[in-house]
Amino acid sequence: MGDREQGNTLTAMVMATIRQRIAGRSLTPGAKLPSIRGLSASLKVSASTVADAYERLVAEGAILSRPGSGFYVASQAAPLSLADIGPKLDRAVDPFWISRQSLEARESDLKPGCGWLPPSWFPEDAIRRTLRSLSRADPTSLADYGSPLGLQPLRQLIVRRMAERGIEASPDQLMLTESGTQAIDFLCRFLIEPCDTVLVDDPCYFNFHALLRAHRAKVVSVPYTPSGPDIELFAAALAEHRPRLYITNSAIHNPTGATLSPVTAHRLLKLAEQHGLTIIEDDIFADFEHAAAPRLAAFDGLDRVIHIGSFSKTLSASARCGFIAAKPEWIEGLTDLKIATSFGGGRLSAELVLGVLSDGSYRKHTESLRGRLSKAMFDVSTRLKTLGICPWLEPQAGMFLWCRLPDGLDAAVVARAALARNVVLAPGNAFSLSQSATGFMRFNVSQTLDSKVFDVLHDALEEAERAAE
Repeated sequence: MGDREQGNTLTAMVMATIRQRIAGRSLTPGAKLPSIRGLSASLKVSASTVADAYERLVAEGAILSRPGSGFYVASQAAPLSLADIGPKLDRAVDPFWISRQSLEARESDLKPGCGWLPPSWFPEDAIRRTLRSLSRADPTSLADYGSPLGLQPLRQLIVRRMAERGIEASPDQLMLTESGTQAIDFLCRFLIEPCDTVLVDDPCYFNFHALLRAHRAKVVSVPYTPSGPDIELFAAALAEHRPRLYITNSAIHNPTGATLSPVTAHRLLKLAEQHGLTIIEDDIFADFEHAAAPRLAAFDGLDRVIHIGSFSKTLSASARCGFIAAKPEWIEGLTDLKIATSFGGGRLSAELVLGVLSDGSYRKHTESLRGRLSKAMFDVSTRLKTLGICPWLEPQAGMFLWCRLPDGLDAAVVARAALARNVVLAPGNAFSLSQSATGFMRFNVSQTLDSKVFDVLHDALEEAERAAE
């Protein structure tokens, strides 16, 4: 490498160091930067390299030069760094870490810790058939914005499907989104302000933590039991923290696989009414059920409960399409918010979902999928038990097993050992706000059928045992 190339590389390194400190808030707006001589000594680079880096950062507007005084962080706030908000957790159990490892994994990597089905489990033939049909459709479907509420025929179909689970609504009470995650994001923008308190389950889906962190909410958790949240502790949390929202899965709970009982559901809604609590019910696993479990939205009539869902788990994670069902006056406000943040709806994805749901093959696909998952649940549970990994409960349906590792083992240590062997796992504390799930791990049974997973788990457990000695 020539001197000039090396100099450019070192300058970029210094610039990256300063940017990282600003993003992490260790250098706040208006703070004075280290002197050129001081930084060159600490980073072991020349003073001219630091001077060059500082000048380039000035040109970017990231820092300011005050002749005779030095360099200072520009007055505007640094870009939000979500990883630096909240407690400094080990990256092996951080929600962003797990999501990135799963989303960026190579095709050859194994992902028992991810939250979706393998591509071969989706209805590929139906998707291709619908795409061919769409390619011959009116140009409007291919090129134009969708309405803010979303494709009306799909909204009508979703309302009919909701009615099968006892949730009564009109198409005007439903707005399409690009995903279940976007649905919760819209609702957080609509219903809470920074520092408002939001209640979640412990454990719960780890991206609830990440999303609420992005909204700068105060998050409080309540232990989850095999029949729903611990009602006594739930009531205590309402009285002490007065949360604005509670976000949960009521049908198939993520990560535990538990099902909300009717008794717990009624007590939960009674407490919500007493304390003015709004509930977001995430129902994205609905089509995995063999028999419909209680829905809070069905008991409540979409008064205090907002019902959301998507098709990423059963139809396609690539065709982004979800929905929000809520009382009409809230849908009105959410529609304005959608226009402000994403303008029109994603019409092409909605047309694709409508086509697959309408051609008669989707029900057969989901019936087959439920049988396939039941077999995988039994097979994976049996093999995990031989390693001393025991399910917390045997789920009635779904794809997740919430498992306890052998006594004394740290799931984060096991996950790091497995990652070194190209297997992505999901350690328990990523799902636990209280960090009380050190010895737990979530397994996606559809992604845990390869024998290599169990070979790697065996070795990773042994490595964790040695580390614990």
